[in-house]
Amino acid sequence: MTSHYEALPQADDYQAAFAVVSPSAPGERHMWPRKPGFFIRAGADAAPVASTVPTRELVPAQWGLVPHWVKSASDGKLRAPKLVNARAETVSTTHAFRDAWLQGQRCIVPMTAFFEDDWRSGKAVPTRVSRVDGQPMGAAGLWAQWTGPEGETLLSYTLLTVNANNHALLRRYQPQGSEKRMPVLLNEGSYDAWLNVRFEKAREFMRQYPANWLTANPVEDKADKVPQRF
Repeated sequence: MTSHYEALPQADDYQAAFAVVSPSAPGERHMWPRKPGFFIRAGADAAPVASTVPTRELVPAQWGLVPHWVKSASDGKLRAPKLVNARAETVSTTHAFRDAWLQGQRCIVPMTAFFEDDWRSGKAVPTRVSRVDGQPMGAAGLWAQWTGPEGETLLSYTLLTVNANNHALLRRYQPQGSEKRMPVLLNEGSYDAWLNVRFEKAREFMRQYPANWLTANPVEDKADKVPQRF
């Protein structure tokens, strides 16, 4: 499970890499469950028509999905850390994610890296996984909006993941004997298709990112190793 990723360092990076209006401030750099981050969804005027260029909007939201049917904010707070990842294989049937998937509430989560533990030495060594060329990555996700009894709203999101047992790079990480997972990383040219395609076609995007396009390096900054309390 990916429970730590690195957001884009500069506000202008969002426009340059994802063609969205940049936020006024870059926000949190190191993302952990329940922290405020950003996701990208299809703009309100986007339309899957050949003659129309779809638009995208950057949305501030909490990482860790809060389903629309949650009864209270406290209940959502307890659920969110367990809902930072959604398995691509079961997303259409898992109660917490099913409605967002069927309603086409797909999003892109901008990141420069994600972190996994390397257990090959017998100890967990935090490792930063990024693109070889250092460019930002767009991870496939789902978003949801919860509305409370007083009309308050909370936007949240989750990362979609796929099996990585046979991935040349990611199979080395996460606890030994466990199933290996990795975020669904999208190619730049498929961003609009992912956001706008009908959900019947969305599974076509659920694939591993090429290992030779990624690099993994042990974390050197001790601050990145401090466990986060949810």
